Amino acid sequence: MKVIRPFGPSIAKVSIPQNLIMELNNYLDKILSSDEKIKLQDHGDKLAGNVSQEFKLEKDFINSSGLQKFFTENAKEWIKQTVNKEINKCDVIESWIVRQFENEYNPLHSHSGHISGVGYLTVPDNFGETIQKNKNENFNGHLQLVHGTKMFLSPVMLNIEPKVGDFYFFPNYLMHTVYPFKNKSAERRSISFNALIDDEIYGSIGKS
Repeated sequence: MKVIRPFGPSIAKVSIPQNLIMELNNYLDKILSSDEKIKLQDHGDKLAGNVSQEFKLEKDFINSSGLQKFFTENAKEWIKQTVNKEINKCDVIESWIVRQFENEYNPLHSHSGHISGVGYLTVPDNFGETIQKNKNENFNGHLQLVHGTKMFLSPVMLNIEPKVGDFYFFPNYLMHTVYPFKNKSAERRSISFNALIDDEIYGSIGKS
């Protein structure tokens, strides 16, 4: 685990085990093979994204796949490293997979719960070029975390290029957005979650 502190709140970066990546992709492919499952698990109307498909994961799968264990163990380590407190619970409210294709995007938004996170299951070989060819930075398909106001020695944004297996934990309130990309044949597939930790720990952090 790498704990990052580009601005006020800390962010944790970890790696998703390869077997879990495969299980998540297989799970989604099974949903996509069934019109009934697509209709049942479509979660797009409850989420912020302007994307093709967003599917809510079933609770049984979250537990049986090891996803719950992955969330819990890493959330505990992240909070321990950040504030030296031990949480006893990480109750997942919901977890979902996002399928994003060319020209789709996720507007600036925050999440519910106490903690959230996002990881990557499939990414395009390239996200396409910028419209203005002389731009030094290309944010196509990137995640951007936003916090506070830009000040001396305190940036307001953290730009993240998605890579398969990378997973980021962050506080639920942290604003974030995903930019569109240019690649007609590629899919950007990510998994996100929201969870509750111990109320007394969540409520005490940041208080004197």
